[in-house]
Amino acid sequence: MRVLLVEDDEPVAESLRRGLLRYGFEVAWVSTGAAALSHTEPYDVVLLDLGLPDTDGLDVCKALRERGDVPIIVISARSDETDRVVGLELGADDYVSKPFGVREVIARIRAVMRRIQPRTPAAAEAGPDRYGARLTIDRKAARVRLDDEEVPLAPKEYDLLAFLTEEPGALMSREQIMEAVWDANWFGPTKTLDVHVAALRRKFAGAITIEAVRGVGFRLEIANSDKSDGGSGAS
Repeated sequence: MRVLLVEDDEPVAESLRRGLLRYGFEVAWVSTGAAALSHTEPYDVVLLDLGLPDTDGLDVCKALRERGDVPIIVISARSDETDRVVGLELGADDYVSKPFGVREVIARIRAVMRRIQPRTPAAAEAGPDRYGARLTIDRKAARVRLDDEEVPLAPKEYDLLAFLTEEPGALMSREQIMEAVWDANWFGPTKTLDVHVAALRRKFAGAITIEAVRGVGFRLEIANSDKSDGGSGAS
């Protein structure tokens, strides 16, 4: 999916761009309203900051909407209700207030795309992702089951499990995990990550293993199962 990112704050833009690239998005970044309006390459969704150096982002939003129906998600430090209402009335499809996490932005993108692209019969029938014989994750409902029993998880426990299971076997650095699960601009200690990993290990012992790689991060593996209908990886 191709994203046009309109953001003049370079650290914010670069952090968001890295996060989007990691999730498979293609990102074109411009820092002014004029550059956004003159961008000629095709894109599927716009992430639009309102505080641009050359023009008000609301004017850019209006101009982009007059050109077509490409989804526009406003990302802004302006949290005033009036700005939200005006942005939506001018054609924005959603509004995300700063500070935000990469996963929140991606969730908003996916939600907007689901609304404008009706699900095919095959997609509508698709069930939760299965990992081995014991673990299933229903990302649409944000529910996890172990041996067909729902496992209650704290919000960040769920986010961490959902992130790590997107690429079983891949080594994820602490920085990648903190940026994806907690916040794109997280600069605090990462001790909270170890606490959440320990909780997942305890709750899903025997179904998954989360290996700590010293000085780097963590790797989640789907555990082998003794059940005859077992498998590995997401369906």
